[in-house]
Amino acid sequence: MNAAAPLLAVRDLRVAFGAKEVVHGIDFDIDAGEKFALVGESGSGKTVSALALLRLASEAKIAGQAMLGGRNLLQLSERELRGVRGSEVAMIFQEPMTALNPLMPVGAQVAEVLVLKQALSRTQSAQAAIELLAATGIPEPERRAASYPHQLSGGQRQRAMIAMALASRPQLLLADEPTTALDVTLRGQILDLLSDLQRQTGMAVLLITHDLLMVRRFADRVAVMEQGHLVEQGPTAQIFDAPEHAYTRRLMASTPRRDVVEGALASDSPVAVRARGLRVGYPVTLPGVRGWFTRGEFLAVKGADFQIPAGRTLGVVGESGSGKSTLAQALLGLLPSTGELALADQHWRQPAQHNSAHNQALRRRVQVVFQDPFSSLSPRMTVLEIVGEGLKVHAPELAESGRRSRVLAMLAEVGLTEAQFPGLLARYPHEFSGGQRQRLAVARALIVGPQVLVLDEPTSALDVTIQQQVLALLARLQKEKDLAYLLITHDVAVVRAMAHQVLVMKDGEVVESGPWDQVLNHPREPYTRRLVAAAALP
Repeated sequence: MNAAAPLLAVRDLRVAFGAKEVVHGIDFDIDAGEKFALVGESGSGKTVSALALLRLASEAKIAGQAMLGGRNLLQLSERELRGVRGSEVAMIFQEPMTALNPLMPVGAQVAEVLVLKQALSRTQSAQAAIELLAATGIPEPERRAASYPHQLSGGQRQRAMIAMALASRPQLLLADEPTTALDVTLRGQILDLLSDLQRQTGMAVLLITHDLLMVRRFADRVAVMEQGHLVEQGPTAQIFDAPEHAYTRRLMASTPRRDVVEGALASDSPVAVRARGLRVGYPVTLPGVRGWFTRGEFLAVKGADFQIPAGRTLGVVGESGSGKSTLAQALLGLLPSTGELALADQHWRQPAQHNSAHNQALRRRVQVVFQDPFSSLSPRMTVLEIVGEGLKVHAPELAESGRRSRVLAMLAEVGLTEAQFPGLLARYPHEFSGGQRQRLAVARALIVGPQVLVLDEPTSALDVTIQQQVLALLARLQKEKDLAYLLITHDVAVVRAMAHQVLVMKDGEVVESGPWDQVLNHPREPYTRRLVAAAALP
């Protein structure tokens, strides 16, 4: 700590909702110009602690001290606090698409802050907004200032959020998971941007995250939270190299571990998926008079070649817009494609026979596990209805008792039993943790006995310790059921843990492919090297 008084001194901070206390008397300081990280898993209390500093935690009872400039933020009137919010303490939220107003151009949203906080005229604020967008690295800032949030990429939306937060030149910036929704290369760019802006402005940054790689690259000091308690804090190098608390050590050890079947395949091993010259396009409107008479085509996948043997995983990596999700949708039969795409020598019939009996039978062979288990599971359906839904379509001959037995057996295979959760089949998704919900999603996919699973970012919404558990579950199921996996991800660590072969995509094209160790350890293409370098430890 510096000899001077800290910029922010938090003492005995307590937060409760009703009778339940969720933050239990934590203490920490942040010096002027310091980059301080608050880390922990979901439910640890890190985000609600940050929100409590500005009294943004709705209906929470907050006690303790948060001293900034000689004032206790927790005892200011609402009017006094409005003068602090945005001016002295600003915040970047986790998901810019929900934090930005969809009905206003981003330039107008930045300008609005300047009008309210710096009393600039509308003309002055409009020009200053363009300058702030330019400072955050948004290309063509004059044109982008007139764009709406949905017209920007994820990285550009996050940069616009940063421009809004910096508009009033705050002393302290609260950054709540500012890169979680971004690709690995964009994460690095946003971190570098925050570091550059922090040096230029001299502001302090409180980073709230569960991403340990981000913390190691960015923070000067770290505080670790577990179940509302601050269990350890200190310089970043000390916490990472010599953690003292058992929970901190467990967090540091929670990197994905490789546990898959290795070695060469037998010559007669079945091929679960085969693609040759696979192309997937979307119709687009052509500009001018031509658009009246004909439609153009945007090729999202341009001639991909690959195969996935039974019991093996193909990892597909690339930035947003690379075509990897489109490739997955074609494999699932959700998008028409040209070229060859076969599931155990069976082909999708498209597009006129999209819902034919042939296609319905083929859908039983390939299922999907989505990125966010909370949004992919219906909140109105019970566990029995969610997991058993596929049986109603693909095994309609089963009686209700038989379906119930199959669902219980499948849930036991993914580690969920009646003994752990009494009344399991009658429960709803909100009654489970994130990792448990993802187990439900895996059970729903496997209940119909598929040969291929499409894994669409299956762990990116989960904490590091839960990620490890889900990856171990998927590895075990692959060995037991000889499943083929198509793994869509931007997390190179997950690819290292799970993939046998890797496909690198950029702008719809496969730029590099091969065995996982060759592609990740000795990449040939500059783009692949950039992806791997962005995911490496500093």
